[in-house]
Amino acid sequence: MSEELNGTTQVEHEYGGSEIQVLEGLEAVRKRPGMYIGSTSESGLHHLVYEIVDNSIDEALAGYCDEITVRIEPGDIITVIDNGRGIPVDIQPQTGLPALEVVFTILHAGGKFGGGGYKVSGGLHGVGASVVNALSEWLTVRVHKEGKIYEMRFSRGKVTQPMQVVGDTDRHGTEVSFKPDRSMFEVTEYNYDTLHTRMREEAFLNAGLRIHTIDARPGREQEDTMHYAGGIREFVSYINRSKDPIHSDVVYMSGSKDDSMAEVAFQYNDGYNETIVSFANNVHTPEGGMHEEGFKRALTTVLNNYGKKMKILKDEDKVSGEDCREGIACVISVKLTEAQFEGQTKAKLGNASIRTLVSNLVTEKLTEYLEENPAVGKAILDKALMANRAREAARKARESIRRKTALGGAAMPDKLRDCNEVNPELTELYIVEGDSAGGSATQGRDSRFQAILPLWGKMLNVEKARADKVYGNDKLTPVITALGAGIGDDFDLDKLRYHKIIIMADADVDGSHIRTLLLTFFFRFMRPLIEHGYVYAAVPPLYKLTRGKTTRVAFDDVEREQIAAELRGDNPNAKVDISRYKGLGEMNPHELWETTMDPEKRTLKRIELDDAVAADQTFTVLMGEKVEPRKEFIERNAKYAVNLDY
Repeated sequence: MSEELNGTTQVEHEYGGSEIQVLEGLEAVRKRPGMYIGSTSESGLHHLVYEIVDNSIDEALAGYCDEITVRIEPGDIITVIDNGRGIPVDIQPQTGLPALEVVFTILHAGGKFGGGGYKVSGGLHGVGASVVNALSEWLTVRVHKEGKIYEMRFSRGKVTQPMQVVGDTDRHGTEVSFKPDRSMFEVTEYNYDTLHTRMREEAFLNAGLRIHTIDARPGREQEDTMHYAGGIREFVSYINRSKDPIHSDVVYMSGSKDDSMAEVAFQYNDGYNETIVSFANNVHTPEGGMHEEGFKRALTTVLNNYGKKMKILKDEDKVSGEDCREGIACVISVKLTEAQFEGQTKAKLGNASIRTLVSNLVTEKLTEYLEENPAVGKAILDKALMANRAREAARKARESIRRKTALGGAAMPDKLRDCNEVNPELTELYIVEGDSAGGSATQGRDSRFQAILPLWGKMLNVEKARADKVYGNDKLTPVITALGAGIGDDFDLDKLRYHKIIIMADADVDGSHIRTLLLTFFFRFMRPLIEHGYVYAAVPPLYKLTRGKTTRVAFDDVEREQIAAELRGDNPNAKVDISRYKGLGEMNPHELWETTMDPEKRTLKRIELDDAVAADQTFTVLMGEKVEPRKEFIERNAKYAVNLDY
């Protein structure tokens, strides 16, 4: 018997307890939760949801589920509902327990380890349901199967209600509700936007799958439904939505060999940045791997061969891989039975066979596409040739900088006040707005390990510039030279001269603009700095409060009122002088050290890069050419703005 679902014909498969394989027990999850979910911070908290959703996605991959609902309930409770086959409820042969109990109480138990449960699956090594259970204050699972509703309840991984039938049903699927254990996590409040973004990604990757996200918390009610019949084609259009494509169609290709399949979609825009997002079995692979490698190799080969055939490239000319990928927005999705991921967090795919599959697919299908669409081929080659010329100009600019020094290395900028320590792990560079603040910072710093680089005036918006323009910019060249690691494809983290790069700008609109320009530069040309956690923003105080000989500082309005009350003490009518700092240049060296530079007292905010696609989109919207998306962003987020001059 077979059934039609999501456009594919599925042979009905008996999904029972014999498909559930047991590998090991559940010990140590509560002792070392980070080993299983990455961390106990906000990212780990959200990872619990992804693990349960991954089980539903596996049902979709197998062709048995086309609708998933993820709901945030009041009280930090999550509910995930799908219309798949329902977790097996019969007895699992190895343990003699109901398969439902095995799935939620024994680590490495699931339909992903042998048997015919799933051909391909995501999840964190298949440990999902049991780990979520172990790290939850309570968890309830209901299975709708064969006309009955089966229910089990757990607390911190232990059974509190054995499996029992609690009603009749005319539907099929699984419903899981859980409350994270507060004693295991730093935070237990869920962020709707974070979950919605991840679920949107899943909907793009599974064409035809409908995913609902609901926030049912009082005062935060919202709901979204995501359903993309075009799959990853629509994902590419979404990535490019704030950019100007240079060809109208999203190029799409798919193919399979044995038990593996691959699909690729891409479209070029008129920008200078490459965005390649890859997945294996619906798991994001931020560090790429063999599937990305296969795509990049084939893309470069096909474009060079096409360029020579069409006489766009002369016989001796060629465009590099970097040239070919300038301005591309690409999504690669592969599915395979035995995915080999490098590292616990599955950041990189290691299956060599996938490289061959993707390479052959792109070589064959893209060659055909370009033959049939010569205008698109010419537009892509013209862009690659422009990138090639710009890269050559950047190389000459870089060499010119190097030749200015006798030793071949870049001379340090005149304005840099370096530190005495040479071990980069112990040093920090303050990039300071203006000469005045730079002077105070230089005098107030600890010169043993703190270096100061003052910047003046507004720097180049690199969102609208190529590397050759960056090298020639008098505001950015000092930053490149001081850091010593190069930019773009030449960036080498091992040559970085400071492992703390601290942006210290005024707490006003101009300061925010400078921070944004610098962060755009780091994101586009030195992204590993952010990925490895080397970039920080200093948090200078907003207010100085004085009563008699006592002086305190406050970083926001709430703290200002609290400190003022403390200074008044038992005398509510006592006069407390409150002045607002207008800028870093106003502070004397001692004040700057005490409030913003002393490692024992200062506040630093580490700049993190959780979601490269979202970050790319935000930088494009805020710093790109298009005005309308920026206007929409401001209107949508204006409600979050407090003290706009902060």
